[in-house]
Order: sequence, then structure tokens, then C-alpha cells
Amino acid sequence: MDARQPLVRPTDHGLYCAAGDFYIDPWRPVGRALITHAHADHARHGSRSYLAASPGVSLLQRRLGADSRIDALAYGERRRIGEVEVSFHPAGHVLGSAQIRIEHRGEVWVVSGDYKRDPDPTCAPFEVVPCNTFVTEATFSLPIYVWPSGERVAREILEWWDLNRAEGRASVLFCYALGKAQRVLAELAGLTDRSVFLHGAVTPLTKLYRRAGIEMLPTEQVDLRTRRDWAGELVIAPPGAAGTPWMRRFRGASTGFCSGWMRLRGQRRRRGFDRGFVLSDHADWPGLLRTIRETGAERVLATHGQSDTLVRYLREQGVEAGALETLFAGEDGAAEASIDPGTDAAAAGASISERGASTDRHEPS
Repeated sequence: MDARQPLVRPTDHGLYCAAGDFYIDPWRPVGRALITHAHADHARHGSRSYLAASPGVSLLQRRLGADSRIDALAYGERRRIGEVEVSFHPAGHVLGSAQIRIEHRGEVWVVSGDYKRDPDPTCAPFEVVPCNTFVTEATFSLPIYVWPSGERVAREILEWWDLNRAEGRASVLFCYALGKAQRVLAELAGLTDRSVFLHGAVTPLTKLYRRAGIEMLPTEQVDLRTRRDWAGELVIAPPGAAGTPWMRRFRGASTGFCSGWMRLRGQRRRRGFDRGFVLSDHADWPGLLRTIRETGAERVLATHGQSDTLVRYLREQGVEAGALETLFAGEDGAAEASIDPGTDAAAAGASISERGASTDRHEPS
């Protein structure tokens, strides 16, 4: 990287913009936090004030607690903070997810947060935001990661459900509680009108999506007090419910898991699921490259996931690129922690640093 003072730099509290005196998705309490979306690895309670895109405020209130001070901007609305002008733009990840655009003296940085380019009926589609520096996620930055359409995956889920229904079995589908579960319900709504049963951790989030006007299949929460035959029903639960006593009521059920990780051969077997469905709320490899190209960014900084692979590829293409080490966890358990306030794990104390353009550290394969 050159000697320019970065507009956004890593600190032990998170990505920091000194010109605006704010942090982006900090993992420790700070004075002012700008939040890209409500997943646990991006929105943590304890900061003095929060600013986010207005479509995601209800989810953030549930995540951070009713007493948290949360201000909001409509997508595209600009606000002056210190010496910079900021705005939020759709990221296409989950309801209310946003990229954060920061402009300072004619220089524009965009911090993507998590994003995807595929159509999703539950959130606003990704908006390309031209910039000088693009900070991109890299959760699935390997050429093997290419996603089928959401409609195709929904058909696969329905066929699996129909098969189990014909054989008198319940279908228990494990989905991340915020975003993925609602996307499955919305994608299936174009194919059937059957009701789906939800784990208690999924129900309140689904209600918030309904209040936002998202159309999904009718749902009912699994009643722990009622004994019933679950044969033929589809039940959606968070991955953390697998192998717990909660599953005992679904003896003989066929189990499935929705995730981009199901693209890897052997993941389904190692995780002990009967079926794997490749459905991700992150950009695949072509989506990452397309987005970087369309932003017109002169410099690209990658965070989490296979960031070194992406950086290495971009440099080979003549793009100035580096990596930012962050605590963002991507599509894994951190995003699936309970969304109720107070349940986030304590932030790790490891410091982070920006790796310069000369760095070319290889990740183990």
C-alpha cells in the first residue's frame, strides 16, 4: 500500500474512521458505531450510539436492546459526520443490510459489510456504489463457490419435503435464524402455500420480516407443550438446535442444511445431515469479481474468509489490493448467535492490522 493516510483503518475496537470519529461494525463498545446489518458478528451491544440503514432498525433493536440509541438513514440519504459525508446503500445480504459510503475531500471509500448479488425476495438488491477504495468481504472467495439460483434451491427443498411427506417423515431444515430462514420461506412461497413450523429462535425474527412487508409461507412455532405427529411437516431450526434435546420430538426425521458451505464435497456428511442445499447470503466468486470491477475501485481491501486468495488473484490482475484482519466471522456460528440482547460472546482482544501490498500470506488449503 502507498503512504496515503487511510480513510478507514483497523484498530483493536474495529474499523475506524478518524475524520468522522466513528467505527464500523465495532466488536467492542465505542462512542459512535455505524452498523452494516444485524448479524451478531457485525452488531454488538454496548456502544453509546448507533447509526444504520432504516430498513434494519427493528432487527438491530432486538439485537442490541430497547435501551440502545439507534439512529437511522434511508438508503441513499447523506449525513455529515465530522469531516466526512456518509450514506448507506443496499447490500442484498439480509433485511436492512447496507454498504457504507464515506466521502472525504473528494475521496470515496465503500465498506461493503456482507453482501450478495443474487436476487432475494426478502431484501433490497445490491447497489453498485462507485468508489476509490472498496472494502469487500471475502467469505467465499474461491472459484469453486458458484451459486445456483434461489428458485432452483427452493425447488430442491420442496422436492425433498414432498419425498419425506410421502414416506411419512418430518423434514427438519437447519437454516441461519436471521436472513436464511426467511429467504427460504419467501422462495418457497412461490411454489406452495403449505404452513411451516419454526424453532422458537426463528419465530420472532420472521415476525419482524412480516412487519416489514416480506411475503413468506405461513408459519407456526413448534409448541413444546404439545405432543403431535410431525410426519410430513417441514420444520425450520437454527444449526445450533442440531443434536440437542429439542430434536427428540422429531425422531426419524430427515435433516437438511442450507448454506454456501454445502458446495464443498463432504461437508454434509461431516456435519451429519441427510441433505445439503447450496444457498448463501454472501457473494460467490463470480459475484465478488463482478462487484469489484463494477465499483471502479483503484484499491481493494478484503476482509474475512478467503481474503488472501482474493488479494493474490487481484494483484495478479494488476489491481492494488490488500487485506484487513477483522473479527467478522462470515457465514458461520457467529452470525447465528441468539439475536436477543446480552448473548453475544465477549469480543476477542487480539489486535488487528492492515497488511500492505507486499504481503502475500498463504492460507492453508
